[in-house]
Amino acid sequence: MLADMSSSLNDTTVATVDVAVVGAGITGLSVAWHLTQRGLSVAAFDGRGIGSGATAIQPGGVRQQWGTEVACKMAREAFSFYGEIGERLQPAVDPGMTACGYLFVAQGEAELAAQRERLELQHRLGIPSREVTAAEAGALVEGLDAGNIVGGVWCDQDGYFDRPLAVVGAFHEAAVRAGASFHDLGVEKISRDGDGWLLDLRRGAKARAQTVVVATAWDTPTLLSPLGIELPIEKEPKYLFYSDPIRERLLEPLVIAPEKHFAAKQLADGSVLASDLGAGNANRPGENREIWHSNVRRAITELLPILEYVSFPVLVEGFYDVTPDRQPVLGPLEGHDGLFVAAGLNGRGLMMAPTIGRVIADGIVNGKMDDWIAPLHAARFADGQLTPELQVV
Repeated sequence: MLADMSSSLNDTTVATVDVAVVGAGITGLSVAWHLTQRGLSVAAFDGRGIGSGATAIQPGGVRQQWGTEVACKMAREAFSFYGEIGERLQPAVDPGMTACGYLFVAQGEAELAAQRERLELQHRLGIPSREVTAAEAGALVEGLDAGNIVGGVWCDQDGYFDRPLAVVGAFHEAAVRAGASFHDLGVEKISRDGDGWLLDLRRGAKARAQTVVVATAWDTPTLLSPLGIELPIEKEPKYLFYSDPIRERLLEPLVIAPEKHFAAKQLADGSVLASDLGAGNANRPGENREIWHSNVRRAITELLPILEYVSFPVLVEGFYDVTPDRQPVLGPLEGHDGLFVAAGLNGRGLMMAPTIGRVIADGIVNGKMDDWIAPLHAARFADGQLTPELQVV
């Protein structure tokens, strides 16, 4: 389903639409759907296929616990949308949202103090997270060694989509039903075309649009650089260890230990995922695999001994499109009327896709972005106006 992209373009056809969306990952799909809801004609282009790139490999987590106001607001709005996904997108396959809960544990007083500071912000914004003692954390997470923590923060609404690709498919199919078209053609160049934009596509095809939204993750800087636009978005590798499916339920909530750079969760199919959050270096994953595995094992022994006999034979590589402040780049690009960007998601594309699609669509239609999204404008890097998000997993 996700790899089946239709295209009406050929070497001599020119498509003309109100908005061209470059990139058909979860971000571009959400933008496309939200634009169709506002009555605009939309065409999306992606030479890799729908749901590829950063969207292709992700475990489907959805949480509201963040450390900056803008991230919390984005997550809160997206969470509300996903609570109504059946009515809004009418997915062909139920994505299976499970509110398993997210627990951030603290092993030292400094980390607990940082969690309390974030908790105060979350409460001000209506997020139902709460501080828990070590004993309470042990009661919430069977198998957690509460003797090795001093406390933590818990939100029982946070969870996972059991079938995250069903969310991708739902946005795609809903956008198609509303009139959007998707083309299996990569965009090689974007240039001015009168008061609009011209897209040079592969195989000699071209498309024209009044407005263009670039949602191509780590490829965004390469596409925009010829226009004199420099964005510090980079490709960062991430690695997850997976067990084979286990019949017994060992770990329902997702547990994150920032001081150990560790996270673990049992998925709906019974497999357990575990990650050394500090793992990197895409050039040598084979060489580093044992180091990361040892780090995961040490964290399990100390915090989740219930997983000690679980083996992790599968190592899966994925990528984040990251920015210096670990915040997305959202909105219009100054000096380039009708050119928008939605990239640098720092691993939260699916988690915040509904909000991103909505704010970009509103920005295009209204000619102005929401005031609260201002910290995410593209010019912040040159201006030095960064809002670092420290609670990235």
